Amino acid sequence: MRTKVCIVGAGPAGLLLGHLLRAEGIACVVLERRSAEYVLGRIRAGVLEQTTVSLMERLGLDERLTAEGLVHDGFNLADGERLIRIDIAGLIGKHVVVYGQTELTRDLMEAREERDLEVIYEAADVALHDVETDAPFVSFVKDGVRQRIDCRIIAGCDGSHGPSRQAIPASVGTEYEREYPFGWLGILADVPPCNHELIYANHPRGFALASMRSPTRSRYYVDVPLTESIGDWPDERIWDELAIRLGPEAAAHIERGPALEKSIAPLRSYVFAPMRYGSLMLCGDAAHIVPPTGAKGLNLAASDVLYAAEALTAFFKRNDGDAIGGYSNRALARVWKSERFSWSLTRLMHRFPEDGPFERAMQVAELDYIASSRAAQTSIAENYVGLPV
Repeated sequence: MRTKVCIVGAGPAGLLLGHLLRAEGIACVVLERRSAEYVLGRIRAGVLEQTTVSLMERLGLDERLTAEGLVHDGFNLADGERLIRIDIAGLIGKHVVVYGQTELTRDLMEAREERDLEVIYEAADVALHDVETDAPFVSFVKDGVRQRIDCRIIAGCDGSHGPSRQAIPASVGTEYEREYPFGWLGILADVPPCNHELIYANHPRGFALASMRSPTRSRYYVDVPLTESIGDWPDERIWDELAIRLGPEAAAHIERGPALEKSIAPLRSYVFAPMRYGSLMLCGDAAHIVPPTGAKGLNLAASDVLYAAEALTAFFKRNDGDAIGGYSNRALARVWKSERFSWSLTRLMHRFPEDGPFERAMQVAELDYIASSRAAQTSIAENYVGLPV
Protein backbone atom coordinates (compact mmCIF):
# COMPACT_ATOMS: atom_id res chain seq x y z
CA MET A 1 0.00 0.00 0.00
CA ARG A 2 1.25 3.49 -0.82
CA THR A 3 0.02 6.91 0.27
CA LYS A 4 1.38 10.39 0.86
CA VAL A 5 0.78 10.56 4.64
CA CYS A 6 0.44 7.66 7.06
CA ILE A 7 -1.24 8.81 10.26
CA VAL A 8 -0.59 6.61 13.29
CA GLY A 9 -3.44 6.85 15.80
CA ALA A 10 -7.20 7.33 15.21
CA GLY A 11 -8.07 9.38 18.24
CA PRO A 12 -9.41 12.90 17.67
CA ALA A 13 -5.98 14.25 16.62
CA GLY A 14 -5.38 11.59 13.97
CA LEU A 15 -8.91 11.71 12.61
CA LEU A 16 -8.94 15.51 12.54
CA LEU A 17 -5.65 15.59 10.63
CA GLY A 18 -6.92 12.95 8.23
CA HIS A 19 -10.06 14.94 7.46
CA LEU A 20 -8.09 18.16 6.94
CA LEU A 21 -5.72 16.43 4.52
CA ARG A 22 -8.54 14.78 2.57
CA ALA A 23 -10.28 18.16 2.30
CA GLU A 24 -7.13 19.36 0.50
CA GLY A 25 -7.06 16.28 -1.74
CA ILE A 26 -3.99 14.81 -0.04
CA ALA A 27 -3.96 11.00 0.14
CA CYS A 28 -3.60 9.55 3.63
CA VAL A 29 -4.29 6.41 5.64
CA VAL A 30 -4.94 6.25 9.40
CA LEU A 31 -3.79 3.28 11.49
CA GLU A 32 -5.25 2.49 14.92
CA ARG A 33 -4.23 -0.43 17.12
CA ARG A 34 -7.54 -0.50 19.01
CA SER A 35 -11.06 -1.17 17.77
CA ALA A 36 -13.40 1.67 16.87
CA GLU A 37 -15.61 0.70 19.82
CA TYR A 38 -12.68 0.93 22.22
CA VAL A 39 -11.70 4.38 20.95
CA LEU A 40 -15.25 5.63 21.43
CA GLY A 41 -15.42 4.17 24.93
CA ARG A 42 -12.61 6.34 26.30
CA ILE A 43 -13.83 9.05 28.71
CA ARG A 44 -11.93 12.27 28.11
CA ALA A 45 -12.16 16.05 28.42
CA GLY A 46 -14.99 18.16 27.17
CA VAL A 47 -14.04 21.87 27.00
CA LEU A 48 -13.30 23.07 23.46
CA GLU A 49 -11.41 26.21 22.55
CA GLN A 50 -12.53 28.26 19.55
CA THR A 51 -9.63 26.85 17.48
CA THR A 52 -11.01 23.33 17.89
CA VAL A 53 -14.58 24.42 17.18
CA SER A 54 -13.44 26.37 14.11
CA LEU A 55 -11.71 23.31 12.66
CA MET A 56 -14.92 21.29 12.97
CA GLU A 57 -16.84 24.17 11.34
CA ARG A 58 -14.29 24.35 8.54
CA LEU A 59 -14.79 20.65 7.83
CA GLY A 60 -18.57 20.96 7.95
CA LEU A 61 -18.69 18.43 10.80
CA ASP A 62 -20.11 20.76 13.44
CA GLU A 63 -23.84 19.99 13.17
CA ARG A 64 -24.11 18.06 16.44
CA LEU A 65 -21.55 20.27 18.13
CA THR A 66 -23.61 23.35 17.31
CA ALA A 67 -26.87 21.70 18.37
CA GLU A 68 -25.66 19.99 21.56
CA GLY A 69 -22.55 21.88 22.68
CA LEU A 70 -22.95 24.08 25.75
CA VAL A 71 -21.59 27.59 25.18
CA HIS A 72 -19.87 28.88 28.33
CA ASP A 73 -19.14 32.56 28.75
CA GLY A 74 -17.17 32.04 31.94
CA PHE A 75 -15.95 29.67 34.64
CA ASN A 76 -15.29 29.83 38.37
CA LEU A 77 -12.42 29.52 40.80
CA ALA A 78 -13.43 28.66 44.37
CA ASP A 79 -11.51 28.96 47.61
CA GLY A 80 -13.80 26.84 49.76
CA GLU A 81 -16.17 29.66 50.66
CA ARG A 82 -16.77 31.82 47.58
CA LEU A 83 -16.91 31.60 43.81
CA ILE A 84 -14.61 33.87 41.80
CA ARG A 85 -16.17 34.09 38.37
CA ILE A 86 -13.90 34.62 35.36
CA ASP A 87 -16.20 36.40 32.90
CA ILE A 88 -14.61 35.29 29.63
CA ALA A 89 -17.17 36.96 27.39
CA GLY A 90 -17.11 40.22 29.31
CA LEU A 91 -13.33 40.34 29.60
CA ILE A 92 -12.22 39.30 26.10
CA GLY A 93 -15.40 38.78 24.09
CA LYS A 94 -14.93 35.03 23.59
CA HIS A 95 -16.28 31.75 24.95
CA VAL A 96 -15.59 28.02 25.18
CA VAL A 97 -17.90 25.14 24.29
CA VAL A 98 -18.51 22.10 26.49
CA TYR A 99 -18.78 19.09 24.18
CA GLY A 100 -17.36 15.71 25.15
CA GLN A 101 -14.25 14.47 23.39
CA THR A 102 -16.07 11.19 22.85
CA GLU A 103 -18.77 13.02 20.89
CA LEU A 104 -16.25 14.95 18.81
CA THR A 105 -14.48 11.67 18.01
CA ARG A 106 -17.81 10.11 17.03
CA ASP A 107 -18.49 12.98 14.62
CA LEU A 108 -15.09 12.49 12.98
CA MET A 109 -15.49 8.71 12.82
CA GLU A 110 -18.94 8.76 11.30
CA ALA A 111 -17.79 11.08 8.49
CA ARG A 112 -14.81 9.00 7.40
CA GLU A 113 -16.53 6.99 4.66
CA GLU A 114 -18.35 9.99 3.20
CA ARG A 115 -15.09 11.97 3.17
CA ASP A 116 -13.06 9.06 1.76
CA LEU A 117 -10.82 8.81 4.81
CA GLU A 118 -9.39 5.32 5.15
CA VAL A 119 -8.98 4.16 8.75
CA ILE A 120 -7.59 0.72 9.56
CA TYR A 121 -8.62 -0.35 13.05
CA GLU A 122 -7.08 -3.20 15.08
CA ALA A 123 -3.71 -2.78 13.40
CA ALA A 124 -1.33 -4.68 15.68
CA ASP A 125 2.44 -4.40 16.11
CA VAL A 126 2.70 -1.02 14.38
CA ALA A 127 6.32 -0.10 13.67
CA LEU A 128 7.88 2.92 11.97
CA HIS A 129 10.86 2.46 9.64
CA ASP A 130 13.40 4.73 7.93
CA VAL A 131 11.86 7.88 9.40
CA GLU A 132 15.14 9.74 8.92
CA THR A 133 14.85 9.31 5.14
CA ASP A 134 12.54 10.62 2.41
CA ALA A 135 11.05 7.14 1.99
CA PRO A 136 9.68 6.02 5.36
CA PHE A 137 7.21 3.18 5.79
CA VAL A 138 4.99 1.75 8.50
CA SER A 139 4.48 -1.96 9.08
CA PHE A 140 1.63 -3.57 10.99
CA VAL A 141 -0.27 -6.82 11.41
CA LYS A 142 -3.92 -7.05 10.36
CA ASP A 143 -5.86 -10.32 10.55
CA GLY A 144 -2.63 -12.17 11.16
CA VAL A 145 -0.91 -10.79 8.05
CA ARG A 146 2.07 -8.44 8.16
CA GLN A 147 1.43 -5.44 5.92
CA ARG A 148 3.30 -2.30 4.92
CA ILE A 149 2.38 1.28 4.01
CA ASP A 150 4.95 3.28 2.06
CA CYS A 151 4.56 7.04 2.35
CA ARG A 152 6.35 10.35 2.22
CA ILE A 153 5.41 11.61 5.70
CA ILE A 154 4.40 9.84 8.90
CA ALA A 155 2.23 11.76 11.37
CA GLY A 156 2.48 10.32 14.88
CA CYS A 157 -0.86 10.95 16.63
CA ASP A 158 -0.67 7.81 18.76
CA GLY A 159 -0.35 9.22 22.25
CA SER A 160 2.33 8.98 24.89
CA HIS A 161 2.65 5.17 24.73
CA GLY A 162 2.59 4.73 20.96
CA PRO A 163 5.54 3.81 18.73
CA SER A 164 5.94 7.17 16.98
CA ARG A 165 7.90 9.05 19.61
CA GLN A 166 9.99 5.95 20.26
CA ALA A 167 11.11 6.07 16.62
CA ILE A 168 13.06 9.27 17.29
CA PRO A 169 16.58 8.55 18.59
CA ALA A 170 17.19 9.65 22.16
CA SER A 171 20.29 11.48 20.97
CA VAL A 172 18.25 14.01 18.99
CA GLY A 173 15.37 14.54 21.42
CA THR A 174 14.97 16.17 24.82
CA GLU A 175 12.31 15.24 27.37
CA TYR A 176 10.95 17.77 29.87
CA GLU A 177 8.81 16.25 32.59
CA ARG A 178 7.11 16.99 35.90
CA GLU A 179 5.13 14.24 37.61
CA TYR A 180 2.60 15.34 40.22
CA PRO A 181 2.12 13.57 43.57
CA PHE A 182 -1.64 13.12 43.12
CA GLY A 183 -4.22 12.00 40.61
CA TRP A 184 -7.75 13.06 39.73
CA LEU A 185 -10.49 10.73 40.90
CA GLY A 186 -13.36 11.27 38.48
CA ILE A 187 -17.00 10.28 38.73
CA LEU A 188 -19.49 10.46 35.85
CA ALA A 189 -23.18 10.46 36.78
CA ASP A 190 -26.53 11.13 35.13
CA VAL A 191 -27.42 14.07 37.35
CA PRO A 192 -27.76 17.79 36.53
CA PRO A 193 -24.57 19.81 37.18
CA CYS A 194 -24.42 21.86 40.36
CA ASN A 195 -23.56 24.99 38.40
CA HIS A 196 -24.12 26.03 34.79
CA GLU A 197 -20.38 26.77 34.51
CA LEU A 198 -17.27 24.85 35.59
CA ILE A 199 -15.92 25.30 39.12
CA TYR A 200 -12.23 24.72 39.96
CA ALA A 201 -11.95 24.61 43.74
CA ASN A 202 -8.99 25.02 46.09
CA HIS A 203 -9.85 23.77 49.59
CA PRO A 204 -7.67 22.88 52.59
CA ARG A 205 -8.71 19.25 52.03
CA GLY A 206 -7.66 19.34 48.37
CA PHE A 207 -8.75 20.17 44.86
CA ALA A 208 -12.18 19.58 43.30
CA LEU A 209 -13.73 20.25 39.90
CA ALA A 210 -17.40 20.43 38.99
CA SER A 211 -17.99 20.03 35.27
CA MET A 212 -20.54 18.52 32.94
CA ARG A 213 -21.09 16.69 29.66
CA SER A 214 -24.69 17.84 29.16
CA PRO A 215 -27.50 19.48 31.14
CA THR A 216 -28.28 16.05 32.60
CA ARG A 217 -24.84 14.44 32.89
CA SER A 218 -22.16 15.65 35.31
CA ARG A 219 -18.45 14.98 35.63
CA TYR A 220 -16.81 15.67 38.99
CA TYR A 221 -13.23 15.27 40.23
CA VAL A 222 -11.31 15.34 43.50
CA ASP A 223 -7.57 14.98 43.78
CA VAL A 224 -6.27 11.99 45.75
CA PRO A 225 -2.81 10.62 46.59
CA LEU A 226 -1.44 8.20 44.01
CA THR A 227 -1.44 5.50 46.68
CA GLU A 228 -5.27 5.47 46.72
CA SER A 229 -7.42 3.14 44.64
CA ILE A 230 -10.99 3.22 43.36
CA GLY A 231 -11.95 0.73 46.06
CA ASP A 232 -11.10 3.34 48.70
CA TRP A 233 -13.78 5.65 47.29
CA PRO A 234 -17.37 4.40 47.28
CA ASP A 235 -19.83 6.78 45.63
CA GLU A 236 -21.09 8.34 48.86
CA ARG A 237 -17.58 9.20 50.01
CA ILE A 238 -16.93 11.01 46.72
CA TRP A 239 -20.17 12.98 46.94
CA ASP A 240 -19.45 13.90 50.58
CA GLU A 241 -15.97 15.10 49.69
CA LEU A 242 -17.21 17.12 46.73
CA ALA A 243 -19.77 18.88 48.93
CA ILE A 244 -17.00 19.95 51.30
CA ARG A 245 -14.37 20.99 48.77
CA LEU A 246 -16.63 22.84 46.33
CA GLY A 247 -17.96 25.08 49.10
CA PRO A 248 -21.44 25.76 50.45
CA GLU A 249 -22.82 27.62 47.40
CA ALA A 250 -22.08 24.74 45.02
CA ALA A 251 -22.84 22.04 47.58
CA ALA A 252 -26.40 23.34 47.98
CA HIS A 253 -27.06 22.40 44.35
CA ILE A 254 -25.27 19.05 44.10
CA GLU A 255 -27.57 16.19 43.09
CA ARG A 256 -26.21 12.75 43.87
CA GLY A 257 -26.53 9.64 41.75
CA PRO A 258 -24.83 6.31 41.01
CA ALA A 259 -21.52 6.44 39.17
CA LEU A 260 -21.62 5.50 35.49
CA GLU A 261 -17.80 5.50 35.51
CA LYS A 262 -15.05 6.06 38.06
CA SER A 263 -11.33 6.28 37.46
CA ILE A 264 -8.13 7.78 38.82
CA ALA A 265 -5.89 9.59 36.33
CA PRO A 266 -2.32 10.54 37.30
CA LEU A 267 -1.19 14.07 36.43
CA ARG A 268 1.99 15.03 34.63
CA SER A 269 3.49 17.80 32.54
CA TYR A 270 5.60 16.54 29.65
CA VAL A 271 7.15 17.92 26.47
CA PHE A 272 9.28 16.14 23.89
CA ALA A 273 11.31 18.31 21.53
CA PRO A 274 11.70 18.45 18.60
CA MET A 275 8.25 17.50 17.33
CA ARG A 276 9.65 16.62 13.90
CA TYR A 277 12.48 14.30 12.92
CA GLY A 278 13.18 13.53 9.28
CA SER A 279 9.87 12.47 7.72
CA LEU A 280 8.10 12.05 11.07
CA MET A 281 5.88 14.70 12.66
CA LEU A 282 4.44 14.32 16.18
CA CYS A 283 1.03 15.71 17.17
CA GLY A 284 -0.84 15.80 20.46
CA ASP A 285 -0.02 13.46 23.32
CA ALA A 286 2.76 11.84 21.29
CA ALA A 287 4.73 15.04 21.92
CA HIS A 288 3.27 16.56 25.08
CA ILE A 289 1.04 15.97 28.09
CA VAL A 290 -0.62 18.66 30.21
CA PRO A 291 -2.47 18.30 33.50
CA PRO A 292 -6.22 18.49 32.86
CA THR A 293 -6.37 21.70 34.91
CA GLY A 294 -7.18 24.34 32.31
CA ALA A 295 -8.59 21.90 29.70
CA LYS A 296 -5.67 22.11 27.28
CA GLY A 297 -5.00 18.50 26.20
CA LEU A 298 -7.41 18.03 23.28
CA ASN A 299 -7.20 21.69 22.28
CA LEU A 300 -3.41 21.63 22.16
CA ALA A 301 -3.59 18.54 19.94
CA ALA A 302 -6.00 20.42 17.66
CA SER A 303 -3.58 23.34 17.24
CA ASP A 304 -0.75 20.86 16.46
CA VAL A 305 -2.99 19.29 13.82
CA LEU A 306 -3.79 22.70 12.33
CA TYR A 307 -0.08 23.52 12.03
CA ALA A 308 0.69 20.06 10.63
CA ALA A 309 -2.12 20.24 8.07
CA GLU A 310 -0.95 23.66 6.90
CA ALA A 311 2.65 22.46 6.63
CA LEU A 312 1.69 19.28 4.76
CA THR A 313 -0.58 21.18 2.38
CA ALA A 314 2.24 23.62 1.57
CA PHE A 315 4.66 20.71 1.14
CA PHE A 316 2.54 18.59 -1.17
CA LYS A 317 0.78 21.34 -3.11
CA ARG A 318 3.56 23.94 -3.37
CA ASN A 319 6.65 21.83 -2.78
CA ASP A 320 7.46 24.01 0.24
CA GLY A 321 9.94 22.04 2.30
CA ASP A 322 10.44 24.94 4.71
CA ALA A 323 6.85 24.48 5.93
CA ILE A 324 7.67 20.97 7.16
CA GLY A 325 10.97 22.20 8.59
CA GLY A 326 9.27 24.95 10.58
CA TYR A 327 6.49 22.78 12.03
CA SER A 328 8.23 21.85 15.29
CA ASN A 329 9.23 25.37 16.33
CA ARG A 330 5.81 26.74 15.44
CA ALA A 331 3.97 24.07 17.41
CA LEU A 332 6.30 24.16 20.42
CA ALA A 333 5.89 27.92 20.83
CA ARG A 334 2.20 27.35 21.60
CA VAL A 335 2.81 24.11 23.50
CA TRP A 336 5.06 25.78 26.05
CA LYS A 337 2.60 28.60 26.68
CA SER A 338 -0.16 26.07 27.28
CA GLU A 339 2.12 24.02 29.53
CA ARG A 340 2.85 27.16 31.53
CA PHE A 341 -0.84 27.93 32.04
CA SER A 342 -1.76 24.35 32.97
CA TRP A 343 1.17 24.10 35.38
CA SER A 344 0.43 27.45 37.04
CA LEU A 345 -3.28 26.69 37.48
CA THR A 346 -2.44 23.24 38.85
CA ARG A 347 0.01 24.81 41.30
CA LEU A 348 -2.56 27.39 42.39
CA MET A 349 -5.48 25.02 42.93
CA HIS A 350 -3.82 21.93 44.49
CA ARG A 351 -2.17 21.21 47.83
CA PHE A 352 1.26 19.64 47.37
CA PRO A 353 2.65 17.30 50.08
CA GLU A 354 5.69 19.52 50.64
CA ASP A 355 3.59 22.66 51.06
CA GLY A 356 3.55 24.34 54.44
CA PRO A 357 1.75 27.38 55.89
CA PHE A 358 3.69 29.77 53.65
CA GLU A 359 2.69 28.04 50.42
CA ARG A 360 -0.94 27.89 51.55
CA ALA A 361 -0.86 31.60 52.39
CA MET A 362 0.50 32.33 48.91
CA GLN A 363 -2.39 30.44 47.31
CA VAL A 364 -4.91 32.38 49.38
CA ALA A 365 -3.20 35.67 48.50
CA GLU A 366 -3.17 34.80 44.79
CA LEU A 367 -6.87 33.93 44.80
CA ASP A 368 -7.62 37.18 46.65
CA TYR A 369 -5.64 39.09 44.03
CA ILE A 370 -7.48 37.37 41.17
CA ALA A 371 -10.83 38.14 42.81
CA SER A 372 -10.02 41.87 42.91
CA SER A 373 -8.00 42.35 39.73
CA ARG A 374 -9.53 42.70 36.27
CA ALA A 375 -6.05 42.44 34.78
CA ALA A 376 -5.43 39.08 36.47
CA GLN A 377 -8.82 37.79 35.39
CA THR A 378 -8.18 38.94 31.81
CA SER A 379 -4.88 37.05 31.70
CA ILE A 380 -6.58 33.88 32.96
CA ALA A 381 -9.44 34.28 30.46
CA GLU A 382 -7.03 34.75 27.53
CA ASN A 383 -5.19 31.57 28.37
CA TYR A 384 -8.30 29.56 29.18
CA VAL A 385 -9.97 30.19 25.80
CA GLY A 386 -6.67 29.49 24.04
CA LEU A 387 -3.94 31.78 22.81
CA PRO A 388 -3.92 32.70 19.09
CA VAL A 389 -2.71 30.05 16.64
